[in-house]
Amino acid sequence: MPDHNKVPFVPKWVPDHAALYPHLLTQVAPGGALAVQVPYNFDAPPHRIAREIAASPAWRDHFPPEGVREWHVHDVAYYYDLLALHAARIDVWETEYVQVMPGAEAIVEWYKGTGLRPFLQALSSEGDRDRFLAAYLEALRAVYPLRVDGRVLFPFRRLFLIAYRNA
Repeated sequence: MPDHNKVPFVPKWVPDHAALYPHLLTQVAPGGALAVQVPYNFDAPPHRIAREIAASPAWRDHFPPEGVREWHVHDVAYYYDLLALHAARIDVWETEYVQVMPGAEAIVEWYKGTGLRPFLQALSSEGDRDRFLAAYLEALRAVYPLRVDGRVLFPFRRLFLIAYRNA
């Protein structure tokens, strides 16, 4: 039976992973496991394109000078080193899924709920958001060409980590 008292959260949006991950492991029963799965594609084209558009001369005045607060994930070695002294064992791996999408528009819709959120929230008007999304879509189309069936292939990397707490 599921435990409805536990509140799920998305660690990629939470700052200070150096404190968060060891703390989460201390909440696990001795001998139990902390399992984490997060997007691992921060430098993938959809993220790079959003940053490049926001930094362009046409858009930079629409965003805070320090940029927007994006989600973040560190590299595999970071998490291993962070938890190695607190765990009996750590399993860590990356997987790249290839999503078959109906077009670049579907990638835009996907990212509107995740990686594009801080960029869209920083814009002051619906018109600015629409223009930003149009520029974003145009750039995505160049990176994700249509395949012979009219769809696009969209690789999406994930990081998996299981840290087993000392008994």
